[in-house]
Amino acid sequence: MAEGRRAVTHEDLAPSPGSTDLGSRTAISLVLLTVLCGLLCFALCLIAEASRSQDTWDDHLCVYSGSGETPLMCGAIAFIGLAVAMVVEHTYLLFAASKAPPPALLAWDPTYGPSKDVTWQAGAFFISTWVCFAVAEILLLIGLSVESGHLKNWATPKQSCLVIREGVFAAAGVFSLFTVFLAGGLYLTAFRAQRISQEHEAARRQIIDVSVLYASPPRSPPRAREHIQAAEREDPVRRQDQADHLSVALPSALIKQLSFV
Repeated sequence: MAEGRRAVTHEDLAPSPGSTDLGSRTAISLVLLTVLCGLLCFALCLIAEASRSQDTWDDHLCVYSGSGETPLMCGAIAFIGLAVAMVVEHTYLLFAASKAPPPALLAWDPTYGPSKDVTWQAGAFFISTWVCFAVAEILLLIGLSVESGHLKNWATPKQSCLVIREGVFAAAGVFSLFTVFLAGGLYLTAFRAQRISQEHEAARRQIIDVSVLYASPPRSPPRAREHIQAAEREDPVRRQDQADHLSVALPSALIKQLSFV
């Protein structure tokens, strides 16, 4: 039984990161799913670009090359998937930041060198992510609105045909990729900020503990009197008490002798 037991280490006693911690498996899995969702949106946008409707003119009349169902379906899935991925990831980041320990948040010093760099990086990633997301969603929305206009009677000749320009869906896919990669950069920046804050707080606590320790040094304990234990049928002899008695008695005897002289 004793051979099968394992020694307890500091890693066993350390608390495991919770689901709201930026270094947990939940956070990493969520970021990876967001990146995969962006790649899927990019692939769907390429399919929509390849199958988009085109117009063919004949005697001042135009005819659509297709009903637009395929690009409409691919664009709709990419539109909804990218929106859901962005909302879920940013909601998780905000929730994880709100659940962070108060000491770690209070230790964040804007004047600290790494803190300034991380703050600027987080702001740049946040703004860039939402700008790319907005551009991708607008392009997809334009493509969806155009492709949904000729689902019926698309083979009937018309005097005017509304089609989107070449590269709209492809550009939406590229901005979708930019969005998810920038969102991943925002997560890494937030994770780095959390680690810097924790290290800063740990160093501050260590300095406070050391300063308190050296500010009030412990007092030396008083010296105890030495006693000799007596044997059987003997009275105990206290050497320390006799020494104290002699140290007090000798000066008084000397004073008496001097007074008689």
